[in-house]
Amino acid sequence: MLKFRLVNSIFFFLAIVLLVLNRAIDFPNYIYGLLFLSWFCITAIGSFNILWNYHLNAYNSNPTISGKKVAITFDDGPNEIVTPKILALLKKYNAKATFFCIGKNIEANPIVFKQIIEEGHSIGNHSYTHSNNFGFFSKSVVIEEIIKTNKLSQNLIGKEMKLFRPPFGVTNPSISKALKQTKHHVIGWNVRSLDTVIKDENKIFNRITKHLKSGDVILLHDTNERTINVLEQLLLFLQENKFEISTVDTLFNIDAYA
Repeated sequence: MLKFRLVNSIFFFLAIVLLVLNRAIDFPNYIYGLLFLSWFCITAIGSFNILWNYHLNAYNSNPTISGKKVAITFDDGPNEIVTPKILALLKKYNAKATFFCIGKNIEANPIVFKQIIEEGHSIGNHSYTHSNNFGFFSKSVVIEEIIKTNKLSQNLIGKEMKLFRPPFGVTNPSISKALKQTKHHVIGWNVRSLDTVIKDENKIFNRITKHLKSGDVILLHDTNERTINVLEQLLLFLQENKFEISTVDTLFNIDAYA
């Protein structure tokens, strides 16, 4: 798997080789442009694809897990309307999930946040603002967002979260350095439902279940009503196919709280 430092080293080496060879061979300028463009494209894709583990190592799936187990995760809550309905469904099917919560939404919905824990689910940190510019934040701002959200959790339920999912799954050197300092487990996914983009509930369900296997981590969002209907279909499917549903900390055998 490609890593940021390795890619930088390779392209730096190639640039040096080109400069040395340029003394004997007059390379056109666009060759250097293509080299930079190649580096930029690889780095951009790696930064926006958490599955690559390009800037840091994330827990995306666990294919070595024994038995048929999957983890269902929800991002962007807690939501005053949708999250309680999702919790009711999970309770109906005796399933446990992991909720990656945004700090400002915890502040807005503290009762729902407490309910998640009271009903036996895991919670993770999903930043305080979930800003569209999160990928451009400095290391210090990323740390500030994580700590602020952790303090909310500590004050409300007496637990400091150790699980972190970067907003949009975006990673970069600043986020990597911040997480090394905060010592959070980075949680990704390998089954992306696109439930915030796709409108057709059947298409979302089929996208999740088409190649589902043991150890997969499913990404959903507890922010829109159609996810509720998809979730019930999914829970029925998992039940019928003898899948056990677990929290991500159980799936990876890691601590959810400090």
